[in-house]
Amino acid sequence: MTRPVDEELLRSLTPGVLAALVRRGADFTAAEDAVQEALLEAVRLWPQPAAVAGSDGEGEVEAAAVARADGGVPRDPKGWLVTVAWRKFLDGARAESARRRREERVHEEPVPGPVPAADDTLWLYFLCAHPSLTSSSAVALTLRAVGGLTTRQIAQAYLVPEATMAQRISRAKRTVSTVRLDRPGDVATVLRVLYLVFNEGYGGDLDLAAEAIRLTRQLASAIDHPEVLGLLALMLLHHARRAARTGPDGALVPLAEQDRSRWDTAAITEGVAVLQSALSRDRLGEYQAQAAIAALHADAPTAGETDWVQIVEWYDELARLTDSPVVRLNRAVAVGEADGPRAGLAALAVVDGGVPRHTAVAAYLHERDGSPSTAARLYAEAARLAPNLAERDHLLRQAARLNSRPGAQQ
Repeated sequence: MTRPVDEELLRSLTPGVLAALVRRGADFTAAEDAVQEALLEAVRLWPQPAAVAGSDGEGEVEAAAVARADGGVPRDPKGWLVTVAWRKFLDGARAESARRRREERVHEEPVPGPVPAADDTLWLYFLCAHPSLTSSSAVALTLRAVGGLTTRQIAQAYLVPEATMAQRISRAKRTVSTVRLDRPGDVATVLRVLYLVFNEGYGGDLDLAAEAIRLTRQLASAIDHPEVLGLLALMLLHHARRAARTGPDGALVPLAEQDRSRWDTAAITEGVAVLQSALSRDRLGEYQAQAAIAALHADAPTAGETDWVQIVEWYDELARLTDSPVVRLNRAVAVGEADGPRAGLAALAVVDGGVPRHTAVAAYLHERDGSPSTAARLYAEAARLAPNLAERDHLLRQAARLNSRPGAQQ
């Protein structure tokens, strides 16, 4: 009995295939359409999942132009997809008179054979951060075209309606289809993209965290930039705690309650070393500051031994760099741990109440301040506002725990 095609393999190869077509002169929208058609052909012709990892370069050979006769996966799956997608693009170009001139430039297929190894996925990240796009549009387009996220997932990340995000992505596609993509985009935009991809993979429906780390690691080896190192350190330190973030039943486990023996010490060691290298450049940025906070959490043997005073100092630096209400919200938690819950509530009072998780933080600080009934009410309210089921269930359990105490209803 044959098994379904390896969808994870196809998803991992898609960005490189798309980039290969754009490199050859296909406009972004037409290239994306051609890649989707090639993926449909792969699903139809590749019944067996592959245990191979696609070539780094295009590595095209004539045998890759057609599926193997036995119905298996080609030896070079990426080369196969590039060849089929390129032919799909040429078919579309020939069908439209407006693209006759383009066809004259590209009608000859490349000579089969290996090409120098290159990571087209990383190159595509920079193209999606093109100077002609706004930062928000560049991030959204990259998450869609390279990260493989759905429009719904991107809309949730931006806290906007799905229809609004769909329009934003469509406009971005039209923009990059009318410009010559020969200049790389802004590094800061690429870093924001990688960070959003990591966060989606870390806590969302798709596991893109490892891919975000891989791309950031490669970016760090190619670009001498302390913030690239800072982001890599931040990802490694957060990813090191991943196994402990949920219990056997899938329930969310807060940082203070995590089994620290399940943390990945190798990832922590690497993350701290990368962070130290970044900080030695004396060009502090927001990702380095966030990584420093994560490193202080990772360095504490127990939650009670966390150096909250230093963490507050780093949040002060981070607030200076970003002026972000989310940073001020997290700083209120740190102040509550360092200086007591009353101080934390005072810091929280100056944070916009509409910031996500504001109510949950208020509940936590009120509980620590000895107001269980107020905390229970706020936990229940926060649960209604939770962005995902795991967080909602955790908050509801906190409310139920407080409400079950003797005299809680008095």
